Amino acid sequence: MALNKLVCEDRDGKPGAQSAKGSTVRIVIGVDSSTQSTKALAVDADTGAVLGEGRAEHTVSTGPGRESDPEQWWQALERAVAATGLADRAEAVSVAAQQHGLVTLDAAGRPVRPATLWNDVRSAPQAAELVAELGADRWAKQAGTVPTAAFTAAKWAWLRATEPESAARTSAVRLPHDYLTERLTGEATTDRGDASGTGWWTPDGYDTELLDRIGLDAALLPTVLSPGAVAGLTRGGGPLPAGLPVATGTGDNMAAAIGLGLNAADAAQPVLSLGTSGTVYAATAGRPQDRTGTVCGFADALGGWLPLACTLNCTLAVDRIAALLGLDREAVEAGGSAVVLPYLDGERTPDLPGASGLIHGLRHDTTPGHLLQAAYDGAAHALLTALDEVLRAGGASDDASQPLLLIGGGARGRAWQRTVRRLSGRPVRVPAAQELVALGAAAQAAALLTGESADAVARRWRTADGPLLDPLPRDDAALERITDTLHRADALQRSL
Repeated sequence: MALNKLVCEDRDGKPGAQSAKGSTVRIVIGVDSSTQSTKALAVDADTGAVLGEGRAEHTVSTGPGRESDPEQWWQALERAVAATGLADRAEAVSVAAQQHGLVTLDAAGRPVRPATLWNDVRSAPQAAELVAELGADRWAKQAGTVPTAAFTAAKWAWLRATEPESAARTSAVRLPHDYLTERLTGEATTDRGDASGTGWWTPDGYDTELLDRIGLDAALLPTVLSPGAVAGLTRGGGPLPAGLPVATGTGDNMAAAIGLGLNAADAAQPVLSLGTSGTVYAATAGRPQDRTGTVCGFADALGGWLPLACTLNCTLAVDRIAALLGLDREAVEAGGSAVVLPYLDGERTPDLPGASGLIHGLRHDTTPGHLLQAAYDGAAHALLTALDEVLRAGGASDDASQPLLLIGGGARGRAWQRTVRRLSGRPVRVPAAQELVALGAAAQAAALLTGESADAVARRWRTADGPLLDPLPRDDAALERITDTLHRADALQRSL
């Protein structure tokens, strides 16, 4: 996909986007509001060329939980969209954002309190209570997923238990992408992909039994739109002119899947994303229902399904261990017997919200480089061992010769690439396109103009193209060491 910027001036001297042949292009804006920042891309709807980019940071609390002020997200969206330099030329927009976050609004539409984020594990007791009350089988059957601390249902239950006055003041409950889309349009909407990560959505809509169980009125929730629908029109007064169509938007994982052009007909192409969190997923036709809780039974943003497994600790955890060792993140050394379980923020897969990091198997000849490689191995192991479960939950078979699509901030790191190839024994493709979440949102916006499905737009843009890395012999010895350590440590971690 071309990433060249084709910005020129029109006859009035204002910046305008033109194709290489001089004709005016149709520009769409895709927004990715992630945990730590907002990224915006101005994209040529016809070619997929990225014409302008913007970025603005967020602040996340460092106290006992993980929280952000939603107003920060809106301000960051304004700055990032404006920084593309082409906001006034946009013809459509779409917003994707981090999943699961609980946004509570008062009667005036203002945040009641900071939003609790996906990686806030304080709601672990409430998640355990919900599973105990209803049973894992029933949760998997109704909601498609057994809730953990990450899920919005558990976060609402936590808020009611710990801050009842905040819950009582709440007149609307939103997810991060819902909140930002509503700020653009004034309409309370969401999509099936992001809604499927709450714990109260089913293919038939909001589940009143599940909502009653956590004490949440469905009237406080946004309308779930069909894939490809228009959420509303921009109201103006922000970074974009009034009257632009706004697509439904979706959660970040669903947007990345669109950004890669995935759909349920893709023979369950597996994707491994290396970001703040680590995820592995595939688009499937079958609805996931995993009673073990390993696989999240998400819907995608197109009408199919997106079984997904997620870890809390990925690139940030490995970078933190590199910093503790005084090493560059690429300064790994092969060999050694050490095992590192980098559970620096608790963990989601496996479900150990109270866990901490663990180092096992030190010897006199263990080097800092060995420990850093072991941290990479520990982070990658959880995702790769969940891959079979992800495909099984979606009713798909695995072809070990099929390349893994490696995306996210870590995907271009040589140590990450080699670790995934060494532990999986599979070929790996690294798409050249960057900011796939924002590109997926841009594809949703472009689909409003072209009449295509959003995934068809992304395939036409060839977003998944990139170098193919040959497989390496699978390191069964390292896999066995990690598995053995996990079994030995399980009782200890669950007691913390």
